[in-house]
Amino acid sequence: MINTFYSLDTLGTPAALFLALLIGSGFGFALERAGFSSSRRLAGVFYFTDMTVVKVMFTALITAMLGLSYMIGFGWIQLDQIFLMPTIYGAQIAGGLLFGVGFVMGAWCPGTAAAGLAAGRIDALVFLLGTIGGSILFNELFPVIRSLYTAGDRGVQMVYAAAGMSRNGFILAFTLTAVTAFWLSEWVEKKRTGHAPYLGSPFLKVFSMALVTLAAGLFVLTPATVTGINETVLMEGVENAKDHIEPEELADRLMAGEPDLVVVDVRPASEFNTFHLHSAINVPLARLAETLQPNKNKGLIVLYSNGMTHPAQARDSLQRQSFSNVYLLTDGLQGFRDRCLKPVSLRPEPLTAEAAARVNAWRAFFAATAVSSKIGAVTATTNASIPRAVETDQLESMLGTPGLKIIDLRPQPEYNTAHIPGSLSLNVESLRGNIGGMPSMLLPPPMLAAQFSLLGLQPADTVVIVSGEKLYDTTLAGMAFERMGHLNYAVMNGGYAKWAQEGRPANAALPANSKSIYPEKKDADNFTVDFHTVAAALGKSGTVIIDVRPADFYTGNKSDEARAGHIPGAINRPFTEDVVTNASKVVLFKPTEVLAAAYRQIIPSEGTEVIVHCRTGHQASQTYFILKRLLGYPNVRWYDAGWTEWAARPELPVTNQPDVKSRP
Repeated sequence: MINTFYSLDTLGTPAALFLALLIGSGFGFALERAGFSSSRRLAGVFYFTDMTVVKVMFTALITAMLGLSYMIGFGWIQLDQIFLMPTIYGAQIAGGLLFGVGFVMGAWCPGTAAAGLAAGRIDALVFLLGTIGGSILFNELFPVIRSLYTAGDRGVQMVYAAAGMSRNGFILAFTLTAVTAFWLSEWVEKKRTGHAPYLGSPFLKVFSMALVTLAAGLFVLTPATVTGINETVLMEGVENAKDHIEPEELADRLMAGEPDLVVVDVRPASEFNTFHLHSAINVPLARLAETLQPNKNKGLIVLYSNGMTHPAQARDSLQRQSFSNVYLLTDGLQGFRDRCLKPVSLRPEPLTAEAAARVNAWRAFFAATAVSSKIGAVTATTNASIPRAVETDQLESMLGTPGLKIIDLRPQPEYNTAHIPGSLSLNVESLRGNIGGMPSMLLPPPMLAAQFSLLGLQPADTVVIVSGEKLYDTTLAGMAFERMGHLNYAVMNGGYAKWAQEGRPANAALPANSKSIYPEKKDADNFTVDFHTVAAALGKSGTVIIDVRPADFYTGNKSDEARAGHIPGAINRPFTEDVVTNASKVVLFKPTEVLAAAYRQIIPSEGTEVIVHCRTGHQASQTYFILKRLLGYPNVRWYDAGWTEWAARPELPVTNQPDVKSRP
């Protein structure tokens, strides 16, 4: 299998630059040899006296199309390893018209102008200078024409799919069209100039027959490569059970908190809400590809249901859409229960001491998960999984459950006066510090692991976080658990104020607590981004930046940092819009259906990349929790350094102009 620079994300390396220069030089040499360094010859196509442009362009298209198709057919490359140009109707129609007008006026395009300049053509130099000037003008006018830049964005669309054809059928039809164009071009030149050396020549006949034969050969070589999947390889994987993952292996991976593991429950939502595996997400089959797009060929995707029929059908569909990292849970959920969760005493055969200990560890871990699966008064309309916001009555019913840890974030005097029985005190600011000169940053994994160890936490524990007045304190602490891959946590809706108001159990006893050795997780954080990532996302279709600061700070009317304003293109949705204060001054999350409706107005689709930020990451942690854990958006990122860093870097752009979608 060939790994491309694009698939390896190494397009910016010296090796990629060298290869680009080599290919570009070869391409320029070919253009010059074909006569593309002469504007007179290029203009000949408009007068039907020289059809070289038509013949060369069709040759290039056919060569690339057939070459790529055969490489896919031989299994040397996969379609998803190549950058596929998205279809953006508005921008491409406008750009095509500008390109066409320019070509008619000067007979140059950027590539042929470069070839012409190399041959000493002055008009080619003028055209290239115009191209550079146009690029600068586009950059300066971008805020004005931004809407056109993304108008009609339909993502990657294949012509053959839109035409209702198979890929191989389209290739054959296009090849026949190209061959016809070759013959027709020669005929036109003969009529206009009386000279057409290849018309009816043995070369053109052999060349045409070779192209048609190669196009037809794809039906023999890869009859089922319509979507770039080699079915022989697929079926060999099925035969050798390479598309399965055993329950024991999945249980170990879940306990280890593997960061790029996505477990998908395809059962109906009612069954999912009754019981599901730790950190599993519930996705309807019809929305599977869209939801899992950010995880395509990254990490491991495991599908499960009660049995294996529906996951197998879903796996086949995803693999035909170029997903190569999808696996089935062997024997489904029932097999997982029988092989991992059945008590040792009920097994038909005795287990070794080591195997019994392994089973008991699984049972303890997933029993704790089952407790947290009861957390669900706030139910996401988009099938979000745990952790969720837990209500006071639900937490009270879980008190004393083995593996349950409650963390109280209120100031110590308040905790010392009264707290939920068994809860541990923690200052939320102890989870942050100065990292690389940047204040109030979430601590790195080694320091968080030390904090968790002092609290006596274990990876299998179910953690419920309780706040005082600030509900977003709980979500900031939640980011620490996210960074450690400890996803079995929840926040208590309403905090301790609601608990006390309802007269629920409380005492002042300090619980006995033994230090643990919490394992350090170095690679669980795939959601925190820096300013480089945010800057690269500016103006990028498919990415939404949400600024959750109060509106006055977003508009620049108020400022507590180096500069006032906001990141260009960022949408303002203040964190306060997501909560409500009741008559007793208790802060609660708004109903999930209300939150879902609000965010649907500013986030185009479930698979959209979303970057949230505030000033120091504190308030934005609440928005992250809502989007990721309550609403189930799969592709949410957290800019921890936030406006503190962005405003302090003078090279980064700042604006005071609001986005039209702000604050729905």
